[in-house]
Amino acid sequence: MNGSKQQIILFITNPVLLSMLFSWLVAQLIKTLIKLFSGKVGSLKELLELLFWRTGGMPSSHSALVVSLTTCIGFRSGINSDVFMLAAAFMFVTVRDALGVRRSSGIQANMINRLGHQLEGKNIIEEYKPIKEVQGHKPAEVFIGCLLGFLIGVAFSVLK
Repeated sequence: MNGSKQQIILFITNPVLLSMLFSWLVAQLIKTLIKLFSGKVGSLKELLELLFWRTGGMPSSHSALVVSLTTCIGFRSGINSDVFMLAAAFMFVTVRDALGVRRSSGIQANMINRLGHQLEGKNIIEEYKPIKEVQGHKPAEVFIGCLLGFLIGVAFSVLK
């Protein structure tokens, strides 16, 4: 086997990469199943969007992914390594963003859209085009995502 093929195989079988992908996919699957069984999925298109793209909801797939990444790096490189410190900083920024910035901007976007529709209904403005409402996370959603990511990161690190 030549060097580039071997590098590709090493890349796609890297336990850190697999852990991140698995964490994200499991979180998205759980999120999709919760929405599906609660009757909040109206079409196959919506089901696929939930599974592969949509943000927000229980559990946080962003949190699961970054905690899994950080956990695997901690096991592989040590918690005193520079790369672990980088991963930990990235994790804290991502988790903080999921809890704070994205959540508050989603709430604000929802209120702006409500106001826009009211103004349109009263003919104060001609046509209101809603802005995207990015869903953030409730603390429990982030906590469960972090726990899921940690457990999957440990599993991929210990069961290499």
